[in-house]
Amino acid sequence: MLTVAGQTCGVPVASVRDILGAQVITRVPLAPPEIAGSLNLRGRIVTAVDLRRRLRLPPPDEGQMLMSVVAEHGGDLYALLVDQVSEVMSLKSRHSSRIPQRWSQPGRAFSAGIYRLEDRLLVVLDVSKLLTLSDEG
Repeated sequence: MLTVAGQTCGVPVASVRDILGAQVITRVPLAPPEIAGSLNLRGRIVTAVDLRRRLRLPPPDEGQMLMSVVAEHGGDLYALLVDQVSEVMSLKSRHSSRIPQRWSQPGRAFSAGIYRLEDRLLVVLDVSKLLTLSDEG
């Protein structure tokens, strides 16, 4: 389970390669706005994706430390920048609901389903759709 701008989200554990604390991110000239830059992970260059920008959420507070959820897509590694990573949960697909049609883009475009937890909703993000950077959501 992860948090982005106060939103509780999840990604399938099979998509996750690593969880990292705050990292030094090098800006990449002329990159799309959702690309925060790149970072070095054990000698591999990893593209850092700003999930707040990708999901059209407000920017973090100045100086807020972000964590990275590293995922693989198309043979490349990507670091999804999130506010917090909290736990691994086992969810049954039969308890999943479809994303309501009234939800705005890009929430619906990047979501694989929604789960009702005890005190909040958990939106499961589709990592493949998130990392198809030519998609405008």
